[in-house]
Amino acid sequence: MEPFIKSFQYNFIRKQVMHIVNSKATVNDADVIQAVKSIAEERVLALFPELNEQQIQLLTPIQDIKDKEEAESFLVTMKKYVIPFKTLTESTIKKLFPKIKKLKAPATEDIDLRETTYISWRDAQSNKTFIVADYRGKLVGLVGTFHSLNQKGICTICNGHEEVGMYTAEKKGANKDSYVKRGNYICKDSVQCNINLQDLDRLYAFIQRLKN
Repeated sequence: MEPFIKSFQYNFIRKQVMHIVNSKATVNDADVIQAVKSIAEERVLALFPELNEQQIQLLTPIQDIKDKEEAESFLVTMKKYVIPFKTLTESTIKKLFPKIKKLKAPATEDIDLRETTYISWRDAQSNKTFIVADYRGKLVGLVGTFHSLNQKGICTICNGHEEVGMYTAEKKGANKDSYVKRGNYICKDSVQCNINLQDLDRLYAFIQRLKN
């Protein structure tokens, strides 16, 4: 079976699995636990508008999870069917950032591409922070500056309560030669931000604000 789960969907599935494990650990009422399992399965299946029988059979064992060990085993199986983020080559980078000279593709050897919805890295030479994301099936690139606040806040992209900073990017203004700056608070740790992502709405809104 081909991978069919997106990274943010895997994160959502993992969150539902944790709900089940926590309910088993804190609730004694079997009916309540079964209700939690049924809701989890319903929410997971609702993530996918079209599922074939094989995919349904892969997802529905979420109902059978009894403890943390079974939860981890289920998630390991799910992860095999997650679509990894596209590998960024030098050619891809040049197309996404044509005005940036001598920009190298980021090192992704230590990144779990199956837990990646966007990639962010800082270029020491230009002191710019770059973001590449899959936006409605097409790779897009953002370039801006990131200033850490050394405090926790709500991330614009993942909605998680993490250590954040101000990401600021320039875009063309109403006049031909004018530019406006737009900033958003985002996670300092993009890896954790990716793990927190459970839908694409905020990421897409973030891209729209800075690109359009």
